[in-house]
Amino acid sequence: MGKIRKRILRGGNMLNPTPVVMVSCGSTLDEYNIITIAWTGTVNSDPPMCSISVRPNRHSYPILKRTGAFVINLVDKELTPIADWCGVRSGKKFNKFFETGLTPIRATKVNAPMIEEAPVNLECKVTQVIPLGTHDLFLAEIVAVHVNEKLFSAKTDAIDLQRAKLVTYSHGHYYALGEKLGKFGFSVEKK
Repeated sequence: MGKIRKRILRGGNMLNPTPVVMVSCGSTLDEYNIITIAWTGTVNSDPPMCSISVRPNRHSYPILKRTGAFVINLVDKELTPIADWCGVRSGKKFNKFFETGLTPIRATKVNAPMIEEAPVNLECKVTQVIPLGTHDLFLAEIVAVHVNEKLFSAKTDAIDLQRAKLVTYSHGHYYALGEKLGKFGFSVEKK
């Protein structure tokens, strides 16, 4: 049997791909901001919780710390250019809602705007901020979820996220999610 060659790398994020999300924050219209984040994920089921990692020097950081609230807005194929733009432009210099034409709508449970055009919005209430080094980890409880009606299957009334055409980020590139390979437990399901 041949040996598989592997290189040893120092540091870096090798857990790829990561979801692309636009995190919206701010308690008033004049401070609303959008920060594009790839370092986010689910961390608990009950209560439902997630995390985002943010550098302390980012414009959104003090807003997140002060308000203790944000909305994770999932990014679909059509929103990808806007998410990229929001990721390379600072809220210190640009009003991102105005510049992109995105529509801020009031969240139902937290003091932060949702992005109306996003297929899914997760309202999040910060429970803890953990300094890690280059980033601080914001742990948050997901207190409300909003899903575009177009993502529900007419037959089963279940969410079909494949319809959302979500995107991921891997080593500097955006990718559309591909074909469904199976559902949880398919490998042990009786046929």
